Formats: sequence, structure tokens, C-alpha cells
Amino acid sequence: MGMFERYLSVWVATCIAAGVILGNLVPSVFASIASWEFAHVNLVVAVLIWVMIFPMMVQVDFSAVKDVGKKPKGLVLTLIINWLVKPFTMAALGWLFFKGIFADWVDPQTASEYIAGMILLGVAPCTAMVFIWSQLTKGDANYTLVQVSVNDIIMVFAFAPITALLLGVSDISVPWQTLTSSVFLYVVLPLVTGAIVRKNLLGKGEETLNTFLAATKPWSIVGLLGTVVLLFGFQAETIVSQPQSILLIAIPLLIQTYGIFAITYGVAKWMKLPHNIAAPAGMIGTSNFFELAVAVAISLFGLHSGAALATVVGVLVEVPVMLSLVWFANRTRHWFV
Repeated sequence: MGMFERYLSVWVATCIAAGVILGNLVPSVFASIASWEFAHVNLVVAVLIWVMIFPMMVQVDFSAVKDVGKKPKGLVLTLIINWLVKPFTMAALGWLFFKGIFADWVDPQTASEYIAGMILLGVAPCTAMVFIWSQLTKGDANYTLVQVSVNDIIMVFAFAPITALLLGVSDISVPWQTLTSSVFLYVVLPLVTGAIVRKNLLGKGEETLNTFLAATKPWSIVGLLGTVVLLFGFQAETIVSQPQSILLIAIPLLIQTYGIFAITYGVAKWMKLPHNIAAPAGMIGTSNFFELAVAVAISLFGLHSGAALATVVGVLVEVPVMLSLVWFANRTRHWFV
């Protein structure tokens, strides 16, 4: 591992602190950056995520992608967790905590909005950042691509019905521009560009490709760290002004995140999946498509609603939690054949 990967948790903690401090010192700067968006997709964050995942897309070998169908168990596991387990456990935890355990601390209307925000996170599996979690656990890049792509296709058809079912409303307005723009920006565009670059580099010899990958790998971490600074900078004032609310929402989200990973990772071990498929499967099932969740929360409940705050807290806890899961997955590689 290089210096960036070896001390990644230190760099992320530093960027979290920097984001919160800068967001409170120069909020106008972050407000200006936050306004640069299209269909609720922030363009600066999109560029940073693109920088983050592009080197991984260059690694994708399309000649090997066709062989994924010969190993369907990992894909089936991912789909079951994402669409038959995760949304419903998220809803159950929301009700348990905000209609039960925390009922005396949160008024009923706000509690219902918190639950709604959690549900929106649970129904939106990750599209972009999972590629870097896969890379950090030495996951199979080709297999991860197929897992993410199939999830994206299902999300187009399943997001609205499952959300409507769990929220108990029938007029869910899905921001299709956010959904399609995010998939295009985070999957299609870098994948096509990566394929073109890979083909050109291989034409000059495999050593040229390996040299390029080694040179661009650190940029993945730079993209991640830049994203962390912006995300925490955008929400710095909320973090400082509403610490109790953030803590209350974070508790069930943390239980959900670690619980879903434990289930997926444990079932993957029971299914005797190789580690380079099991670890990314756990990461995909655990992380969330936060752009979509935040956009729907704002469109349904309003910018300053409890639902919007819950989705934002999901963004804030995701990176530190996912790094802890990357650490765990790497330490338990020997559990798998």
C-alpha cells in the first residue's frame, strides 16, 4: 500500500475537520460551490467523484466482464440485500428509534420526517463511491461494475414503488434528471472514457497501461479527500447548530450500516464467495446513493425538513463508516478461500 492508502483514515479525519472549520469560517464560499448544480447533482462533487473512479474504470477488462455470468452468486447476493432486505430493515429501525426509543425527545411530525429520510437512503444503493471502496479492498473491478450496473437498472424501476410502499404515499415524485444524470456522470461517462484510454494504452504495450494505472491511482484518493472536504463544508453550520439531532439520526443509521454489512459479508462467507467479490458486495449493500436520496427528500418534504436532514446525516456518516468497513474487510481477507 502507498502512503495515501496506509494513512487514509488520518487524511479523511483531517479533511472532515477542515471541512467543518472552513464551512463555518467561509460559509459563502461553500454556498457558492453548492449552487453549481444540475438536477440536484453538484458539478464540483461530480468532477471529484469522476477523478476518484476514473482510474478504476481504466482497469475494467471488458473481455472478462462477459464471464461474470459464470459466477452469479455474488450478483444475486447483492440484489437480495439491496432490494429485499436493506429498505425494510432501514424502515424498521427508523420506526423503532423515532416512534419508540427516541419518542420523548422528538416531536411526532419531525420523527416521521426523520424516518422518511432514512427510508429514502435505504432504497437508494450506491452508484459511484462504491468503486473506490472496491478498489481499497482489492475487489474484482469487472464484477463490481456489473453489480453496480444491474443495481442502477433495477433502481430505475424499483425506487418509486418501494419508496411509496414504505412511506405510505402514492404520489412519489422521482427526480429522473437526478437519477439519469448521476448514472451518466458516475458510471457511463467514466466507463466509456476509461475503455477508450485502456485500449489506446494497451496498443502501446501492457507495461504502458500498468505505468498509467500506477501514476493515476493516487488521484482516486485525492478525489475522495476533496469530496469529503466539500460534503462536510456544505453541512458545517448544521453540524455545529444541531449536534443533538445529528446524533439521534446517526445512531440508527450506524446500526443499519454495520448490520447490513455484517449480514452481507457473513452470507458471502457462508456461500464461499472469494474475498474480491464478497468485500465489494458488502460495500454495495452498505453504502447509499446520497444524491438521489437528498434530492427526493427536498422535493417531497422541503429543504429544511427533517427528512432532508436525515439524508444529509447519511452522507456525513458514510465516509468514516465505510473506511472502518474497508479496514475490517482487509483484516479478514484470510476468512475467505
